[in-house]
Amino acid sequence: MSTPRTVTISRPDLEAAAAAGLLAPSAADALWNFLAGRPSAAAAVCGPRFDVTHVLYYFGGLLAIGAATVFLTLGFQQLGPWVLVAICAGYGAACVWAARTLDRRGLEVPAGILATLAVCLVPLATWSAQRGLGLWPEGGPERLALYHAVIDWRWVTLELATLAAAAVALQRLRYPFLMMPVTVTLWYTSTDLARLLAAPEPAQAWAFQRDFSMFFGLAMTLLAFWIDARSRSAQAYVAGGRRDWSFWLYWLGMLTFWAALSARPSASELDKALYALLNLGFVFAGVLLARRVFTLCGGLGIAGYLGHLSWRVFEGSLLFPLVLSAIGLAVVAAGVWWSRREGAIHDALWRQLPPGLRAWLPAPSAD
Repeated sequence: MSTPRTVTISRPDLEAAAAAGLLAPSAADALWNFLAGRPSAAAAVCGPRFDVTHVLYYFGGLLAIGAATVFLTLGFQQLGPWVLVAICAGYGAACVWAARTLDRRGLEVPAGILATLAVCLVPLATWSAQRGLGLWPEGGPERLALYHAVIDWRWVTLELATLAAAAVALQRLRYPFLMMPVTVTLWYTSTDLARLLAAPEPAQAWAFQRDFSMFFGLAMTLLAFWIDARSRSAQAYVAGGRRDWSFWLYWLGMLTFWAALSARPSASELDKALYALLNLGFVFAGVLLARRVFTLCGGLGIAGYLGHLSWRVFEGSLLFPLVLSAIGLAVVAAGVWWSRREGAIHDALWRQLPPGLRAWLPAPSAD
């Protein structure tokens, strides 16, 4: 892959380069002072922007991915399996060519989206090839659109092919957005295999799926933490490790874990109070890890517990809607307060940790 024309540099980047022996410490300070004084410095140190351009990138990319995976109609299938294989091959090759072209122009975000679209075509190509060769197992779903809605062990061949294609793409193209189909496919694969091996009774299927999702989400979150910590090493910085390889693992893992945990019934007030304390821990974990998905889930959990308490206290009272509204407004106010002080809270918590643990967490931002 060619070197992009522009990169975003922060103070920790130069410190990592100095730690790796690429710069003298004094040279790192001088270079930072020089870059900070340039007119473009304000834009350079802000990192990726969630602006209209990026929204259009991802919105268009997700529409294209959905068209190739979720919204396939029976009429499309009437083209025949081998025609579908040929379409996938041509469409995928065009996406890879366009991704490389955009990358050479420094447009990494749309390049990553197109590369991901090529990987997302693999399930359709694999499914079509299996049907064309007569290898699709009997009794399986007859529409690929059900791939995202029905748990079935027959999907495993499609999932393994997708993971293999994603592994090749990550090795060759190295776009962080490629971790999105990897994360989703790992979830699908584990679910299909778990249902195949355990085969719960229909009455227990929901509870099984809920508990399995909780443990899977926890495993994905821990894997994301490990990848995140390794990507902050000096060697990773030199190799281009500032790309966020753990973003999608964090989001899918944490949301899956939190949603499954929240869906578990709690018979006692003690269980509910422990749930609220755990969510409070998520809020501070989000600060230390610089991952707002933790803070989001923790805040929602705490708000839900406060709503439960207000219902118990004001059950049947006309005050309940007013109390619930007050809680909602308080959450909004807390969000405003938090957004202004999140960096200071992170720095204060980080400095209280032992040195061995600090190496696993994002360092305080440079002033």
